[in-house]
Amino acid sequence: MKKIIAMLLALVMVLSLGAMAFAAEEEEAADEVEIPEIPEYLTGLDLPEFTTIEEGKLIMSTNASFPPYEMVADGEGFAGTGFEGIDVEIAWYLAQATGLELVIDDMEFPSALIAVQDNKSDMMLAGLTYNEERDEVMDFSTSYANGVQVVIVPEDSDIETVDDLANAEMIGTQSGTTGYIYCSDTPENGGYGEDHVTAYENGATAVQALLNGQIDAVVIDNGPAQEYVAANPGLKILDTEFTNEDYCLAVDQDNTQLLDALNTVLEAMIDNGLVEEIVSHYVSADEAE
Repeated sequence: MKKIIAMLLALVMVLSLGAMAFAAEEEEAADEVEIPEIPEYLTGLDLPEFTTIEEGKLIMSTNASFPPYEMVADGEGFAGTGFEGIDVEIAWYLAQATGLELVIDDMEFPSALIAVQDNKSDMMLAGLTYNEERDEVMDFSTSYANGVQVVIVPEDSDIETVDDLANAEMIGTQSGTTGYIYCSDTPENGGYGEDHVTAYENGATAVQALLNGQIDAVVIDNGPAQEYVAANPGLKILDTEFTNEDYCLAVDQDNTQLLDALNTVLEAMIDNGLVEEIVSHYVSADEAE
């Protein structure tokens, strides 16, 4: 009898150890993060000498509520960054090709702009469009994507074209964006005046205000506009564009060495089709038009 009990106890121990090993294997597999291979053309590029704020790191400021360009991931995110989106993938390859660790600092859009100027981040990628006002305080890279500003309205809205925005009582935009800059400008300069524009922390909040009837329209980039309209029945995007812009990354003004290095990598990514591949992964051809 004692022998039988001993055998049973040994069997239980073996089964328990096996179950523990299996659970450990499952946990280890779950913890594995998929890391993309670095294209050969991004290795050994002739880059100028440059410095970053923190040695060994490339700090990116962004506003991660701007799909499909940057979003907080539900899980590990792209390459374990905790984020995903077009800008996130581009930034990761930039960091890999320059031999640096990518650090993503998520904050409000205006704060992300200031972080670069105050040397709290090395670069900004956030669906950032070039304009002359920003160019006075930041240096911009080669354009890597085209940004189209569009108008979101309720399906039963009297606003049928961009020209009808002049009759809107209140237009919503994201704070600090070119949409806000254009809309809040004076009528003489093609805007609608600050009294007719409300700036929100992010696009999602502006769209919620539209759903609540607090504003008449939202002016925002086409990429996130497609996402917001798909997620909120009863809204539509006007057929006519508000404006057409170039997306770039930005660094602190006169940080020439870093900008030259990033441009060298970015242009190699563009020339070899990697940027187009990244964009097409998130944006269909119809949405990009």
